[in-house]
Amino acid sequence: MSEPLTPLDDLLGLLDLERIEKDIFRGTTGRPVLVPRVFGGQVAAQALVAAGRTVPGDRPAHSLHSYFLRPGDPRVPIVYTVDRIRDGRSFTTRRVVAVQHGQPIFHLSASFQAYEEGLEHQEPMPPAPDPLTLPAPAEMLARHAELLGGPEVVERILEARGAVDLRYVDAPPFASMGEPREPTSQVWFRTNGKLADDPLLHICLATYVSDMTLLDSVLLAHGRGGWAVGDVVGASLDHAMWFHRPFRADEWLLYDQESPTAQGGRGLARGRIFTADGRLAVSVIQEGVVRVPRG
Repeated sequence: MSEPLTPLDDLLGLLDLERIEKDIFRGTTGRPVLVPRVFGGQVAAQALVAAGRTVPGDRPAHSLHSYFLRPGDPRVPIVYTVDRIRDGRSFTTRRVVAVQHGQPIFHLSASFQAYEEGLEHQEPMPPAPDPLTLPAPAEMLARHAELLGGPEVVERILEARGAVDLRYVDAPPFASMGEPREPTSQVWFRTNGKLADDPLLHICLATYVSDMTLLDSVLLAHGRGGWAVGDVVGASLDHAMWFHRPFRADEWLLYDQESPTAQGGRGLARGRIFTADGRLAVSVIQEGVVRVPRG
């Protein structure tokens, strides 16, 4: 009898796109658990998989820029069409459009670069506690089950994030709502299981996780609990990432996040992802709709 699939197996299955033409791929959407739309990080990760499968393996992704255009429908697959914009001596550029029901729901541009030596410096890693001293997701969420709406809601959150061990350094927005704080947030994360050595896979897993908590810092500045408790409504508008140095998504990564501004029903957040030994691996910027419900 085969071993039952783990949440990480399910996620890796979602990222294993079906190639239906040379530059056209199809991805499944999975079962919605928390909201009746496809998680934005999943769409971004799948689009990057599609782009990466048209690029030589010795050219890792170094950046992506994307827009979320329409909510993804979890009832139907997503078709990803890749345009081969440029194949240069050092850089390769791809554009990906994700389509459902005949309409684009997501647009991504990604750039890939052959390895080369160059100047190097980086910001230092900020202080953060050892991730193993922080409560695991099940323990942290169980403490706030009543606030979140009961054990059933906790189970749905754990199911939605089951592929990732994500640990908050400080209290998440829903645990401190009503108390405005500095607009900064830190989480440690790694996948709940080992991954193959494919660098594109690790970059795509980091892309998936990067959309989970980035707007938390916007909420913290205003004492809002967030989507989990319903005192704001929102969605990601755009998402940009720069991949600086190699990393593994199955080893602990520190996601340091902050929000410099919110206005006009939108909030801006930026993040830095560090390896446990202090290397700056990824930079992230995202703007999202963050609205207070009327009435």
